[in-house]
Amino acid sequence: MKKWYTIIPNSPWLSLYLWIIFCLLPFFSLFKNASATEIGVAGMLVVIYVIFNRCSAMSRSGLLYMWISFEMVISLVMTVFYGYVYLAIFTAFSIGTIRRPVGFYIMYGLHVGFTVIATGVTFFLKFDVLFAQLPFVIFTLIGVVLMPFTLYTKTRREKLEGQLETAKDRIAELIVFEERQRIARDLHDTLGQKLSMIGLKSDLAARLIERDKEQALTEIKEIRQTASIALKEVRELVANMRTTRFEDELTRVSQILRAAEMTFVFDGDIETLDVPPLVENVLSMCLKEAVTNVVKHSNATKCEIGFHQNFKEVYLVVRDNGDGVTLKNKKTGNGLKGMQERLEFINGSFKLENDQGTALTVTIPVAITHQDVTEKVDTLYNKE
Repeated sequence: MKKWYTIIPNSPWLSLYLWIIFCLLPFFSLFKNASATEIGVAGMLVVIYVIFNRCSAMSRSGLLYMWISFEMVISLVMTVFYGYVYLAIFTAFSIGTIRRPVGFYIMYGLHVGFTVIATGVTFFLKFDVLFAQLPFVIFTLIGVVLMPFTLYTKTRREKLEGQLETAKDRIAELIVFEERQRIARDLHDTLGQKLSMIGLKSDLAARLIERDKEQALTEIKEIRQTASIALKEVRELVANMRTTRFEDELTRVSQILRAAEMTFVFDGDIETLDVPPLVENVLSMCLKEAVTNVVKHSNATKCEIGFHQNFKEVYLVVRDNGDGVTLKNKKTGNGLKGMQERLEFINGSFKLENDQGTALTVTIPVAITHQDVTEKVDTLYNKE
């Protein structure tokens, strides 16, 4: 857990030393220019300030503004009566932790304005005191102006990162739901129908076994054939459920292309691939389907695979020097349709071009928004 006093990332002890220096070093000027009574009162105010500062650090409600206001009052008193402006930088630290933009800018404006005015008044009242520590005073005023914005930006970035992680978790849950829906549809549309057919044909074969043995044998053969088809579909369904890494799939398709006696050329850097597991899985499936079409239907002698990723999108290009896109459209409609459905779910798309062969370009956004996926799952619900 990050300590409250950490102002330098990954260096809590160095941050603690800086706080100690800011707390103790300026007291030398106070000891030189104040009586014992004034020092006692100043020490009591500092202790009270520390209590308020800790309360503001632990507060997660509207009381935060109250504690910071108390800090500002004590800081102004110490600045005007003792020339001790350094508490203002601690108050600036507390203001930087405010999450609400309106509250942050109001407290920030008040603190900077009061600190500058109090410092200017003190220069006229206690010129000798502040002039002797002028470098520290200037450094403190710069910190009062810059530190709140630095901490506020850091807090907002951490909040956005947290929201992004939450969105990713939610997207993962929605992906699981969609996959279950797809499996349920596949089982209902294909496997369920064939199992029903097997049951009906089994009853028919049982009735024909005494009257017409040849017809009964024919029905049994059809049952065997239907069962084989159902088993094949189950295997395909299980294969589609497996998560595949793009690098592993690239290795497999390269072996397939070489086995088909095709020249394989790859252009890209796999190490630059940095996408969510869902995107990588869909990208791998698109690569597998595209190369399968090239091997089965293109009559090509060469296949080029290109991969590129920038901060917004991932591009996959599979190009061959075969017969062209028209022949593929006739023979690979189901494969391309399945590819299109998977890409649409993650806001991706593909394009087929006929240019001395066939070029298939897949484009997938790196970031999948929470809203888009939720809308797609809602659509699935409505279809059901």
